[in-house]
Amino acid sequence: MATAYGPDTRDHQRYGSGSGDHPPARHVFPAALRAPFEARTWREFGYLMLSLPISAVLFSLAIAMTSLGIGMLITFLGIPILAACLAMCRGFGAMERTRARALLKLDVADPARVRGRTGGLMSWVGAVLKSGVSWRHLLYALLHLPWAVFAFSVSLTFWAYGWSALTYPLWRWVFPVYAGVDGIQLYGDRGHNVYLDSPFELAVTSAVGLFLVLITPWIIRGLASVDRVMVVGLLSPSRLAVRVSELESDRGVVVDTAAADLRRIERDLHDGAQARLVALAMGLGLAKEKLTDDPEAAARMVDEAHGEVKVALQELRDLARGIHPAVLTDRGLDAALSAIASRCTVPVKVDVDLDARPAQAIEGIAYFTVSELLQNVSKHAHATRASVDVWRASNRLMLQVTDDGRGGADVAAGSGLAGLTERLDAVDGILVVDSPAGGPTRVTAELPWRG
Repeated sequence: MATAYGPDTRDHQRYGSGSGDHPPARHVFPAALRAPFEARTWREFGYLMLSLPISAVLFSLAIAMTSLGIGMLITFLGIPILAACLAMCRGFGAMERTRARALLKLDVADPARVRGRTGGLMSWVGAVLKSGVSWRHLLYALLHLPWAVFAFSVSLTFWAYGWSALTYPLWRWVFPVYAGVDGIQLYGDRGHNVYLDSPFELAVTSAVGLFLVLITPWIIRGLASVDRVMVVGLLSPSRLAVRVSELESDRGVVVDTAAADLRRIERDLHDGAQARLVALAMGLGLAKEKLTDDPEAAARMVDEAHGEVKVALQELRDLARGIHPAVLTDRGLDAALSAIASRCTVPVKVDVDLDARPAQAIEGIAYFTVSELLQNVSKHAHATRASVDVWRASNRLMLQVTDDGRGGADVAAGSGLAGLTERLDAVDGILVVDSPAGGPTRVTAELPWRG
């Protein structure tokens, strides 16, 4: 184990302090004063304004087609009418998801397309009617209109009254010029009228308007949050469908990774040990021919062949270590990580704090993850020291590799970090990279324990 450099770099922090976790930007004005003018407020307000006409059309079509389909169930025509109603609702759902992504910045996935087993019309009708996602789209069409009416009325009322009252001193002149009164009438009967026309009343009206303007963005955001819940809950794929899709993707990653590892082993054997063994066989054959005629030359050839054998054996050991090192199987992560740390080009401090051993597959992935990260430190980081920390947090195995290099590591750049991310994702793991330009770099990996 290498020597420690100052305080322990492991802070057992919660995962999530990745590359996107930068200090918040400083603003001159507080959030309450900025909110009425922020783009988010106006986007969400626009979403609520559009919801009413869209929901009215969708509700009307859904009610009409559902009623017609149910009424026609005594004949065969009711079934395809209901299927067409569900398909129409799914089409509107696609539009609503697009609108939510654009205006609410909601990351919502599209559900899988409905496909019949045979590809025929009746097969498609049966698949649509059996699809729970389709019925959830119909439920959205029926439930969203009442909410859209409420959200439209509340948001528009607060927005209109707030800005109108705030700017009332600027447009009060309209009343005496065109209406023949002094201002907005608060009360009136046959003998008494109260208008907002004095300086004090103008100031109070503007103050009330300012209060409404300041609270309107938070009301709009609260209303938009309900829309987010409805879109995610009724228009997105179910958790089971998402999980199945993730498992299918992970299975493909595992297969591709295994195939790439086999190709690498085959290439290393063909270009390394196999080529040396062929040269060794040829050298021994030549030495055998010269054994009687030129013993000294034969001895030199045997000596060279002996050196080739040593190199080939070393290459085979390295190859076997790359497949699954014996030290990992025999002594666990502590010894195995210390071994690869000793081969790094910079001093590495290793700290493994585990009271038990995880599953062999998880242990192997952890080993190769640290190995790949230390190779990146050796080749690209330009660091002077590094550290490897391993610990257990509940039912998760945590790894953290830190170096004081130049930073700038990015998973999106398509480097080896992207491959590590895919490999960890295949076993429900997570890789977080925190590498600002100029360093330091901290890569945190999280794996399931599965002991």
